Amino acid sequence: MVLSASSETIALGSLDSAGPTAVWLITLSFIFFECAFIFGLFLPGDSLLFAAGVVLASHDSELSAWLLSVVALVVAVVGNQIGYYIGRHTGTRLLARRGGKVLNKENLAKARDFLDRRGFWAIVLARWIPWVRTLAPMIAGAARMDPKRFMLATTIGAIAWVPTLVLAGYYGAGLLAAVPWLETVAVVASVAFFVVGTAFGLHRYRQEMKKPVEDEEVVAR
Repeated sequence: MVLSASSETIALGSLDSAGPTAVWLITLSFIFFECAFIFGLFLPGDSLLFAAGVVLASHDSELSAWLLSVVALVVAVVGNQIGYYIGRHTGTRLLARRGGKVLNKENLAKARDFLDRRGFWAIVLARWIPWVRTLAPMIAGAARMDPKRFMLATTIGAIAWVPTLVLAGYYGAGLLAAVPWLETVAVVASVAFFVVGTAFGLHRYRQEMKKPVEDEEVVAR
């Protein structure tokens, strides 16, 4: 699925004005893509979750922020499970791009080495490392990590990752409610940062996909 940067910017630029429904749809869609497919390597998941919390603070109740945290957590786990089984069936041989700035043999080898050294906890910690977050499930699947161990690790990681960022944004913005203009600045800045990050990510994804595939299995050194 390829989206144009212009249409993405228009959709995300209306995030604040569209309200909670748009926040939910955008957040859940992007978290799913980031956790499930290589395309998600270029999406700003951390800033998205934080921005969602900030926007909800000015539009909706505390319950909505908690519910979004729970649902996004589940989506993140499901997405990683899909990424795991993609890696289990395809391996990593088609991921690396010759001359790629992100999708190259060196980065894939580093990610695999990270998993080899830390095992279970690598999957937990990977939630906090942007490019590893997307690659880890595929590499774990390619390495035939035990499915139950992977499921437990990725669930623990999601519990620590999703609610922390959404609620940090929500409660952080709530503290600014006493200064309306500052709250508005926080909302606009959060959404703008996410829009710019997404547009830049899409550009980088297209550039990477234009490069030829290395077409060999990547192993840690």
